[in-house]
Amino acid sequence: MEVLVSGGSGFIGRAVVAALRQEGHRVRVLSRGTVPTPSGVSWARGSILEPNRLPAACRGCDAVLHLVGIIAEVGPQTYERVHVDGTRNLLAAARSEGVSRWVQMSALGTRVGALARYHRTKWEAEEMVRDSGLRWTVHRPSIVFGPGDGFVNFFERMSRWSPVLPLIGGGRMQFQPIAVEDVARSFAGALSRPATEGQTYDLCGNERFTFRQLLAEILRVTGRTRVLLPVPWALARVQAALAEWVVGRMLGRPPPMSRDALLMLRDDNVGDPGPMKRAFEFEPMGFQEGIRRYLPAGPEQKSGARPSECR
Repeated sequence: MEVLVSGGSGFIGRAVVAALRQEGHRVRVLSRGTVPTPSGVSWARGSILEPNRLPAACRGCDAVLHLVGIIAEVGPQTYERVHVDGTRNLLAAARSEGVSRWVQMSALGTRVGALARYHRTKWEAEEMVRDSGLRWTVHRPSIVFGPGDGFVNFFERMSRWSPVLPLIGGGRMQFQPIAVEDVARSFAGALSRPATEGQTYDLCGNERFTFRQLLAEILRVTGRTRVLLPVPWALARVQAALAEWVVGRMLGRPPPMSRDALLMLRDDNVGDPGPMKRAFEFEPMGFQEGIRRYLPAGPEQKSGARPSECR
C-alpha cells in the first residue's frame, strides 16, 4: 500500500513509519517542513490546518494513518483546531482523493462527557472518523514509553538533579503503559487485517501501575534514591497555571504540565489489552524490561535502590 502518515516525524510516528516499512508499505510523511526521512520514505509538505495542501498529500495513497495530536495548547495550536479541525480537513482531503482506509490515533480515556478538553476533542475526532464512510480503525494508547518519550524520560531527567519527585494528587491514579514498538505494530498491522475495520482498540500493557509505582520503577532501573513528595491537587493546579503562563504564553513552548492534563490525571488511564493482543497477535512488552533498554544508569546506581516517600 501507499500510506500517508500525519505526525510521522514525531516520537510515535517514527516508530510507525519503521513498522510500515518493515511490512513492505510505501510511506509518505506529511510535514510542515523538510524532515530527514529514511530510505524509501517520501514526504509531503503541508499541515492538517492547511486544507488546500492536503489533497496533493493524499493523492495516490491507499490509506492514511492520522497520528497528529497535542498534549498542551500553545498559541493557535488548540485542542479544537488540531484534534477536530485538523481531522476534519484531512478526512475531506482523503475522501476527495479516493483514499479508502483510515487508522486514527486517539487516547485511552476518550469518551463522551470527559472532564478534559483533550479527551472531549479526541472523542469528536473519533466520531468524525466513524461517520466518514471510510474503512476505519481507532487506536487508544495509554502512556507510551520508549527512547524519546515525554513521560519516562521527563522524570528520569528530573531525578538526575532533584532530590524530590512530585506525587501529583498522592500518586494513586493508575496507568497501563505500552511500548512504542507495540503501538507501531498495532497501527501497521491494522492495514493487513480486515477484521480490525470498524473496531476501536485499547493499546495498553498487561501491567497496571499507580503513578507512585511508575516513579518507583524509574528510580529502581536507574539505581537512584529520591523522595516521593505528595502534591495536593489544588497546589498542582496553581503550578500548572503558572507553567502555562510562563512556558506557554511567554516562551511559546508546551508547558510540562497544564490544567487540562491534570484533569486527565484524575482518571485512571487503564483499559483491556485483550482485543489488541488477539487482533494483532502479540504480547505487550513489560514496563521494566522496556525502560531498561534506554534509561541510563545513574551515578548512584546500587542494587535494590528504593524511593522514600513523604506523607
